[in-house]
Amino acid sequence: MDEMKLYDSILGPYSGVVVLIATILVMAIAILSRRARRQEFILVGVLTIVIVSAWGILRPTQTPLMGDAKTVQAMIGAGKPVLLEFQSPY
Repeated sequence: MDEMKLYDSILGPYSGVVVLIATILVMAIAILSRRARRQEFILVGVLTIVIVSAWGILRPTQTPLMGDAKTVQAMIGAGKPVLLEFQSPY
């Protein structure tokens, strides 16, 4: 029962982030466990920057009208099309 609470609160919503962190750690451990060349350190660094940048760009953000339900309700049915988005934060 406690495992489901852990999954629902941390691992479920943030599973993508957990997988990316695990991937970075596995890459770092792989090159640090043997005598790595300079190019391999640079490759892991570049891949880490790419992964972190992609997450920063692609993560969902709050829309401007998120907290203003009355404004959104007034827009609905006023003769102008309204796009409603329902999404999970991750």
